[in-house]
Amino acid sequence: MKEKLKQLELFLKSTDFERGIKVGFGIAVPFTLLYILGYFEYAPAVVLGLFLNVPGDIPGSAKRKVNALLISIGLTMVITAIILFSKPFLPLLLLVLTAISFFVSLISIYGFRASLVSFSGLLAMVLAFAIQKETPQEILLQILLMGIGGLWYLIVTFIFKKITPKKDQNQLLSDTLLLIGQYLKLRGKLLTKKTKRDDLLKETFVLQHQISEKHETLREALLTERKRSGRSRYEEKQLLIFISSINILELIEAKHLDYKMIDAIFGERKEFLKASKKLNKIMGNHLIRLSELLIQKDKIPNKNTLLKALTETNNAITNYIDTIKLPEAREGALVLKNLYDYQEQLVYEIRAIRRVMANVKSASKVSLKKQDSNQFLTLQEYNINILLQNFSLNSSMFRHSLRLTIALVFGYLLGFVLNIQNTYWILLTIIVIMRPSYGLTKERSKDRIIGTLIGAVVAVGIVLITQNMIVYSILAIVSLILAFSLVQQNYKFAAFLITISVIFLYSLANPNAFEVIQYRVIDTIIGATIAVVANYLLFPSWEVNTIKQVLLETLKMNREYLLAMQNLYKEPTKNRLPYNLARKEAFLAISNLNAAFQRLTQDPKSKQKEFQLIYEIVTLNQTMISAIASIGNFIINHKTTPASKDFNNLIKKISTSLQVSLNSLESNEDKNKITEEVMEDAHEKLLDKYTQLSNLRDKNIEQGKTEIDTDTLHGLQEAFLISNHMSWLRTLSENLQKATKKYRSSMINT
Repeated sequence: MKEKLKQLELFLKSTDFERGIKVGFGIAVPFTLLYILGYFEYAPAVVLGLFLNVPGDIPGSAKRKVNALLISIGLTMVITAIILFSKPFLPLLLLVLTAISFFVSLISIYGFRASLVSFSGLLAMVLAFAIQKETPQEILLQILLMGIGGLWYLIVTFIFKKITPKKDQNQLLSDTLLLIGQYLKLRGKLLTKKTKRDDLLKETFVLQHQISEKHETLREALLTERKRSGRSRYEEKQLLIFISSINILELIEAKHLDYKMIDAIFGERKEFLKASKKLNKIMGNHLIRLSELLIQKDKIPNKNTLLKALTETNNAITNYIDTIKLPEAREGALVLKNLYDYQEQLVYEIRAIRRVMANVKSASKVSLKKQDSNQFLTLQEYNINILLQNFSLNSSMFRHSLRLTIALVFGYLLGFVLNIQNTYWILLTIIVIMRPSYGLTKERSKDRIIGTLIGAVVAVGIVLITQNMIVYSILAIVSLILAFSLVQQNYKFAAFLITISVIFLYSLANPNAFEVIQYRVIDTIIGATIAVVANYLLFPSWEVNTIKQVLLETLKMNREYLLAMQNLYKEPTKNRLPYNLARKEAFLAISNLNAAFQRLTQDPKSKQKEFQLIYEIVTLNQTMISAIASIGNFIINHKTTPASKDFNNLIKKISTSLQVSLNSLESNEDKNKITEEVMEDAHEKLLDKYTQLSNLRDKNIEQGKTEIDTDTLHGLQEAFLISNHMSWLRTLSENLQKATKKYRSSMINT
């Protein structure tokens, strides 16, 4: 019960619920004010204008949000006017419906924010069919009032922004820490769950993509909001938490361990890994609790559990050495030591977040130059060339626009021929659930139908109990507010609430509520069916045909990240910023690849060609980025020896292998060759360094010098990590080369 109350509190304090309240407030004010002034007939048009522009209100910089809302207001007004003036002439209306559907949906090529503006435009087009205005004066008044409604919503967003100026950023930070906490716990399970690793890895793909998306939004929200007078203390705190969350993600990625090596070293002795697994779980739960406290404003949890688990992890190294004995225990001890060092850094970053949240004065400050911070922003280009480049059947968004257009025109003609009462409900269902990918469209169709049916059943029950119009009004408003609050979290439940709201809003005008319920259900099923069939049959965008470009980008970014790590090893201080930028681009690329793979899993089984091969390539890329991050993280946090010629030779080999993979996917011949003999020699020399240090350590132990000094320990760690990870990277790059060649051959033959 206590947990449920906590979740309810978190929901009520969330930006999702605030958004619902914002919409409810925005609707209530014009209705009330115009009723008092005696102009209530104007209220629906004002509210419609507000409603149409809600989608563009998403977290981000204030400037981009205002621009998006202003464009959305203008677009919805123009589209509504065009539809209303065209309605009396069926051929013209069909032509207009076709043109608006295609070109407005194509706006989505400019990114997520643009896709929401596009949705507002499509929504305006569909709802214009429900507006009964005939004379030019009535139409122009309708458009004017809708514009006022849109501007009113813009004012409402400013009002709420003044009341809770940093709530969006806090919610984003909270969501990010929650996801990272879940990610940490999942990575802990990978240590010992040998038989479930494939399934767990697929779960990590989803979480990694979600975290990267949150980081991108936070970059825009936090790095573009810097005022000329500098940041406030509160903004400083948010930025510190954000930076720590990025560091934690890199540390997690840096320890995508060589599980085959771990299984080989520890075998049945997995009990020595349990302390590390437990620490991951405790750290994950700690981050989840901190994420809640960003919303709840409660006391920071005690750090003793965290520190105790860290101590137990360190003790596990000693226990392992005492049990297995040196020198046999050396490799296992070094694995545990490297794992401990990484977890110790994670604890440090978590404690940094704790200090910031606890307002500790000694918490570090951010020293990020404006020109440096700007380089971390991923800016969306709005060039006309992007539109022209996508004006081809090779573009998934172009095919989606064609598909959506045909589905909408067909839906409208079907409703017209069958004389369906509310044809626009069919069109509304199509634009709400139809997405570029078949899997997501099918999932949303299922959720929409189930939500609508449940909503209809509940509405029937309420209608049988009471026919009170006041009850209907309250239910309509409350369900609408909750629907807007939950549409991003639980689409099925949001569909249920929207159905309740729509049914009772219509019941206020139409006393026959059962008729409204009947048409609502039928039209939703028709619209959902059209959307799914259209996605399957009309210019289908199967992920297997589009994932190649994402693979190319990932390989390219991994190669650049590898070379940035090499430069970091040469001059850590000078090359830190370029390394961080390359890391960011590589993480974004792998995030996009993970998302593409998830879409592939949602396609029909018959369309998932070479699924296992693609999964292998995705996993190899994910593992490669982790191995690079592991070396980079070690270089940043330890004093290292100069990069050797053998290290650089191996980097060249790995880089060449990645370039061969790129060329293979692009169908180009590779001209970069490097002899395997040189590579074998370089690898052997790296291993020799570790062997020499290891033998020296053995002699010291034989002479009774059991205590190891810090320099020797760090030297052993560096030699062990570099030699093993470079060998690992080399193997990964060679496997990638083979897999991409096989993938290219299979695609050519199909």
